[in-house]
Amino acid sequence: MGITRTFRRASILAALMLAGLAVAMPQGSVPAAEKGAPAAEKGVPAAKKSAPLVAVVDIKGPIGPATSDYFTRALEKSREMRASAVVVRMDTPGGLSTAMRDIIQDIITSSAPVITYVSPGGSRAASAGTYILYASHVAAMAPGTNLGAATPVPLGSPLPGAPKPKKDDKGDKDDKDDKSGKGDKQEKPKSASSRKAINDARAYIRSLAQMRGRNVEWAEKAVTEAASLSSQEALKANVIDLIADDMADLLAKADGRTVKLPAGETKIATKGAVIREIPPDWRAQLLAVITNPNIAYILLMAGIYGIIFEFYNPGIIFSGVIGAICLLLGLYALHVLPVNYAGLALIILGIGFMTAEIMMPSFGALGLGGIVALVIGSIILIDTDVPGFGISWAVIGSVVGASALISFTVFAMAAKAWKRPVVSGHEAMIGAPGEVMDWSGAEGRVRVRSEVWRARAEGAFSPGDEVRVTDLEGLVLRVAPADTEKGTDDGHPA
Repeated sequence: MGITRTFRRASILAALMLAGLAVAMPQGSVPAAEKGAPAAEKGVPAAKKSAPLVAVVDIKGPIGPATSDYFTRALEKSREMRASAVVVRMDTPGGLSTAMRDIIQDIITSSAPVITYVSPGGSRAASAGTYILYASHVAAMAPGTNLGAATPVPLGSPLPGAPKPKKDDKGDKDDKDDKSGKGDKQEKPKSASSRKAINDARAYIRSLAQMRGRNVEWAEKAVTEAASLSSQEALKANVIDLIADDMADLLAKADGRTVKLPAGETKIATKGAVIREIPPDWRAQLLAVITNPNIAYILLMAGIYGIIFEFYNPGIIFSGVIGAICLLLGLYALHVLPVNYAGLALIILGIGFMTAEIMMPSFGALGLGGIVALVIGSIILIDTDVPGFGISWAVIGSVVGASALISFTVFAMAAKAWKRPVVSGHEAMIGAPGEVMDWSGAEGRVRVRSEVWRARAEGAFSPGDEVRVTDLEGLVLRVAPADTEKGTDDGHPA
């Protein structure tokens, strides 16, 4: 019954939390579009029923599982709205390869033309954004934007396969002393994994460039050399299709272009189109929050500690329920993120050591070992160097500091408790005062510390007499008169 009651309470609490999230977060629905009656944009008459509809999707910031999920659902809504084209406004430093490939697959299989627009000015389509731009049916950029740096290795590290710059007219003396890895010869990737990553990325972006008829050579250069281009340079190099000042300019220039869709070639119809934005719904927003590596890490730690506290104090229920929810959300987030399972194992081991320190104090050995394991595991937990997908040092420091504080505070309390006198058990009963309740012969009942005990003595007592415990024989006390000296065991004065 207790387990059933606990699960019932947990289910009710989880349902209330999910309902609260659903109410608090904007739904992002497009009711007019779903009914087939698109609402007009500002300045466009609503009565213009024959005007085409263009759906607008925003990709801002690092590309991760939440981005790909939102993009997939947005394309589905655009199909329901019967949009003639989908515009993807993009500003990203890059992201995870798996999420990027999911987005590209959706673009390639889309039933409507996808126009990727790097906007507004000052935005970029770096790393994964370059691949998405290449995969789009129409690639456009606003003035003052850039793209490139599509190498699959961490930014700032030596790039395997990067060619060295050509010798200038002054001679080759400087090139001989060049240690930057950018000379005339190409360096071979240092490891098999680097070669595999470079070759896979190069082949992937080359296939996208060939499919859309864009500059293949520069696409490979973006991978092997982390090359970047401004919007004007990209247009001259046939990397993008057009430059547009704003959304209206984009739709005007994209109108009439012929693109290839899975169903065949079609002309883009965007002139005078009604623009409908598809914002992220509550599901996408929730996924974006919990798949943030910092949030996922905090959820994981909160879940583990919540369950540990529930085991320490059975019946609290609240900590167990919240801990279970946080743990499941954290594990789900880690499932869709690139996780190093050695780091996860070290985190669990570290928490186990600190918990063991609380249960069986080892004078700090287990606690210190647990802290070291927790720090190392937290650092290597997320197995990627993609910008925006690392765990903050501040978060790691806060969690590890709080864990260490809890562990050593409990240890200090336990050490202090060792110095206190015993207040229970056999030793605590010897010498305790009591009062006779009734007596017959050599046995009777006495009240000691508000409890009634059976007692034996060599003498006789009357109800109300004060006695002193001299020994404990199982559940029977040996007593003597209260005024008897404590130095004897038989109840007689020494």
